[in-house]
Amino acid sequence: MRRIDQRKMAHSYLEGLLVTSGKKSLRRLATAISPDPSAVQSLRQFVSLSPWNFDEVMEELTRWVTGHDPEPIWPIGRAVMPKRGDRSVGVHRYFDPSSGRTLNCQLGLGSFLRVGTTQVPVDWCLHLPMSWTQDSGRRRDARIPDAERYRPMWRHTLRLVDRLSARTGSTSSVTLVDMSDEPDVEHLLSGLAKRHRDFVVAVAPHLPVQPAGETAGGPVTARALAFAQTPETAVVPLDSGRQRVAHLQTTLVHLPRNSQGRSPGPPYRLFTEGGPAHASGRLWLTSLTHHTLSEVCRVAALHAGTTDVIASMERDFGLLDFEGRSFPGWYHHTALVSAAYAYQRLHGRAVEPSREMAERVL
Repeated sequence: MRRIDQRKMAHSYLEGLLVTSGKKSLRRLATAISPDPSAVQSLRQFVSLSPWNFDEVMEELTRWVTGHDPEPIWPIGRAVMPKRGDRSVGVHRYFDPSSGRTLNCQLGLGSFLRVGTTQVPVDWCLHLPMSWTQDSGRRRDARIPDAERYRPMWRHTLRLVDRLSARTGSTSSVTLVDMSDEPDVEHLLSGLAKRHRDFVVAVAPHLPVQPAGETAGGPVTARALAFAQTPETAVVPLDSGRQRVAHLQTTLVHLPRNSQGRSPGPPYRLFTEGGPAHASGRLWLTSLTHHTLSEVCRVAALHAGTTDVIASMERDFGLLDFEGRSFPGWYHHTALVSAAYAYQRLHGRAVEPSREMAERVL
């Protein structure tokens, strides 16, 4: 942040996130760090109205996390943020596959770096439905920048990959994301292939695929082809140092070409664990065809860790608790929550409120 007063307020906001138990409302953050009644207004001004740049802050956070030697895997996860009413920026009706319910919520997509056995958030995108991007009144009230347009989730994912590529300079990291409810997941796979990015992506069961090596016959669904395979076993290493045995159904496939006479694209590995009765039921597609089943299963299993990190950010770091309604405010709060999470996980220090902190917030 460019200004000293912004840096001081950011420090106070972060310490408030780290020391306040329970819901991280602005009032509770202010109460935790200062007895002055004006502290809550100071925090509200800083997070919602102060003109500091989300991208610059997240770029600096990425550099700091990269200094901890992250693994070359980029998990991307989804945060579902329930809201009341229709005023919070981006709020819409969304069917959440994990809960099996339709929610009134904001939808955020975050990218992570994996350091040791933890994952750290380093970037976010807020999904804006067309009901927001095409409504000039809503755009004005929520202070949505002119450059922000509707993007499907697959395009948000590519945007996160591009930004993380630019910030880290990495050309070999593997993108890991669950797009099993994305009807146009082919666009994501095509975009990653064009960027020469390896990936492990959970795909929709109805995704059309072509069995590798077959020259006749039309495409079949990923679900039908995967579940027709003879089960195989793989020993998957766990973060705890232990191992587990996975029972998989897998085969090599091509994605069908749209035009006649074109040669098939590169082969991908399609795999699922445990068949139709397995708890997750995810179908994974990966470009890592020269890796062992154990290796690709280990990468896919990290998705559960991403989900756990987001749940921890929601429960313990205030990801769900932003009460403002503006586009800049959402991004500012999310950046600060990410920084607090990164500090706690990588620095490993508990934070106690201090008199100096109370003075800084005033």
